[in-house]
Amino acid sequence: MKYLVFAGLILTAAACNQRKSSQYTEAAQPGAKDLHTLSNADSIHLQHLHLDIAVDFNAHTISGLAAWTISNKSGATVLHLDTRGLSIDSVTVDGRKADHSLDAAAPMLGSRLNIPVEADSRLVNIWYKTGSNATALQWLEPSQTLGKQHPFLYTQSESIYARTWIPCADGPGIRFTYDARVTVPKGLMALMSAENTQQRSDSGIYHFKMEQPVPAYLMALAVGDIGFKAIDARTGVYAEPAMLEKAHNEFAEVGKMVTTAEGLYGPYRWGRYDVLVLPPGFPLGGMENPRLTFATPTIIAGDRSLVSLIAHELAHSWSGNLVTNATWEDFWLNEGFTVYFERRIMEAMMGADYADMLWELGYQDLEGTVTELGTDSRDTWLKLDLKGRDPDEGLTDIAYEKGAHFLRRIEETAGRAKIDTFLRHYFDSHAFQTMNTEQFLQYLNAKLLNGDTTKVNVNEWVYGPGIPEDCPRAKQKLFSKVDEARKQFLENGQLPNAEWSSHEWLHFLRKMPRPLTMQQMTALDNAFHFTQTGNSEVADLWFIMAVAAEYTPAYPAMEQFLSQVGRRKFLTPLYTEMMKTPKGREMAIRIYGKYKQNYHPLAQESLGKLIK
Repeated sequence: MKYLVFAGLILTAAACNQRKSSQYTEAAQPGAKDLHTLSNADSIHLQHLHLDIAVDFNAHTISGLAAWTISNKSGATVLHLDTRGLSIDSVTVDGRKADHSLDAAAPMLGSRLNIPVEADSRLVNIWYKTGSNATALQWLEPSQTLGKQHPFLYTQSESIYARTWIPCADGPGIRFTYDARVTVPKGLMALMSAENTQQRSDSGIYHFKMEQPVPAYLMALAVGDIGFKAIDARTGVYAEPAMLEKAHNEFAEVGKMVTTAEGLYGPYRWGRYDVLVLPPGFPLGGMENPRLTFATPTIIAGDRSLVSLIAHELAHSWSGNLVTNATWEDFWLNEGFTVYFERRIMEAMMGADYADMLWELGYQDLEGTVTELGTDSRDTWLKLDLKGRDPDEGLTDIAYEKGAHFLRRIEETAGRAKIDTFLRHYFDSHAFQTMNTEQFLQYLNAKLLNGDTTKVNVNEWVYGPGIPEDCPRAKQKLFSKVDEARKQFLENGQLPNAEWSSHEWLHFLRKMPRPLTMQQMTALDNAFHFTQTGNSEVADLWFIMAVAAEYTPAYPAMEQFLSQVGRRKFLTPLYTEMMKTPKGREMAIRIYGKYKQNYHPLAQESLGKLIK
C-alpha cells in the first residue's frame, strides 16, 4: 500500500544519528499477541468464509450472511470475532440458533462478537448489516464518479477496517480462504480480491472464489460502472468506461512487470494480476488486494511516469500477501520489503540510473518523516510499539523507506547475489504464512548473516530511532545535474534546458527554498506550465510552493485539484501548508468544507483533525 503521508513535503536534511547498536535490544517474542484483534483465532481456526451479501446504494448498507467454517480442536466454548458498527440479526451454529452477544464497543477496536460453540462445531452462520458509518466503505454518488451516471462503492479494509463490513477475525496474521455471492443493482459490475469475471452479469449477481488463504485486511469489494480490457493473457485493467483506454495505455507494461518480478523472486502464485482504477476519492496510491490491485487515478499521467506505484503493489504479491506481517507492529516486514522489491523491478526494467532516482527520493521522504516525528522518537524504530494505539499511526515512511534501506544495507554487505538467493528462499519457504520481526531476524541471522549481526548494525536499524549511520545513499548521477540547474536558476534566473523525467522535476522542486519570489514562480510557471501539469506528484508539490509564495495564479487549478483528488499523500501536506497562515487557513477551511464529501472517511478523519 502506498500511504506515505509525509511524502510531498519540501524536505530538510536530517543528519544520520550516531549511536551504539548494542543500546537497542528487545527480547524475541515469536508468539507475540496481535493487540488489534478481539478475536480468539489463536484458539479456534477460521478455515473458510462464505459470504452471501447484497449491496444497497439507497440505504448505503451491505447486508446478508457471513458463514464461517471453523476447527475447534482446542475445545474453546466461545468463538470471538471482531465487529465495528455492525448490526447482528441472528446466529446459528451447525444449524441451531445460538444466543450470541456483543460486548460494549471499545475505542478503535469495536465490539467483540461472542458465539457459544462446542469442540465439534463446524459451521457458524451470522446474518448481519453494516452501519451507517462503516469506515471501510466509500459510497459515491453518480456526480462523484467520472461517468456521472451511476453510483460507486469500494472498500478499504487495511488496517483494521474489515470488521466494519464483515464479522471476522481482523488481524494480519489470521488467514482464511473465501468465496462470495454478491448481489448488486442490475447494470453494475462487482469485483472482489478473488477470481473475477470480465463481463457484467445481467442478473446483478456475481460469484467469487479465493482459494489461497488471505487475511481480512486483503478482503476487498468494488461495485460500479466498470469495464475491462486485457493487457495480456494474465493481466488486465478495470476502470470506468471513460477512463479505460487511458488506463490501459498507462499500464501497457504491467505484464512485463509480472515477468520481471518472477525473474527476481519466484513465481507469481495468485493466477491473474489485474488493476482496478478507482474514482478520485480513493485515499491511497494503491492497495495490494490479491489478484486485483486497487489504484488511484492520480497515477494516470499519460506518459507512464508514475507506474512504479504499480510495481509496488505487484511486489506485495510476494511481500505482504504471500508472506504477511504477523501484527501491525511488524508492518515494516510488509512495506519495507515491498519498496525494496519495487525498486529492483524498476531497475531491471528502466536501468540503475532510474532506480537511483527512486532511492534518493525515498531517502528524502525518510529524512522528512524522521524530522517530523523527531530523531529520537520511538515511532522511528522499525519494530513499532502500537499498544493502545490505532495501527494507522504506524503507516509512515519509517516502515516503507527505513525498511527498504535496511534491506539495501544488507545487500551492500552480503552482495546482491546472496540477498537475491536469500529472498527467493524466504518467499518460497514461508509462502502463505505469517512472520514477525523476531522470527525474521533469527532467519536472517541463520541463513545470511551467519551470526555476525554487527555487519549491518541490525539492532540499530530495527530497535533504534532515526536513520542509522550506515544508511546507504543512491548514486547522484542524474540528480547532480538537477542540483546544478537549480543552483543556476536561483543565482541568475537561468531556466533548465533539459527533457526531464517527473522524478527529476520532483527533485528540482523539492530542494527549492520556500518561499520563492513571485518573479521566480512566474518564470518557472511560464516556462514549464506547472500549474496545468497532468502529473499529480509534480502538481501537488507545485501547489504547496504556490501557497507558500502566495502565487495566486495557481489557486484556481489548486482548488480543482483538491476537488478531484482524495489521495492522502497529496491532501495532507497541501492542507498543512495552507493552515500555516491566516489567509491560507481561511482558504483551507473553505475548500475542505466544499469538497470533503469527495474524500474517503479515512481522509476526512485525518483532515478533520488538521483543519479547525
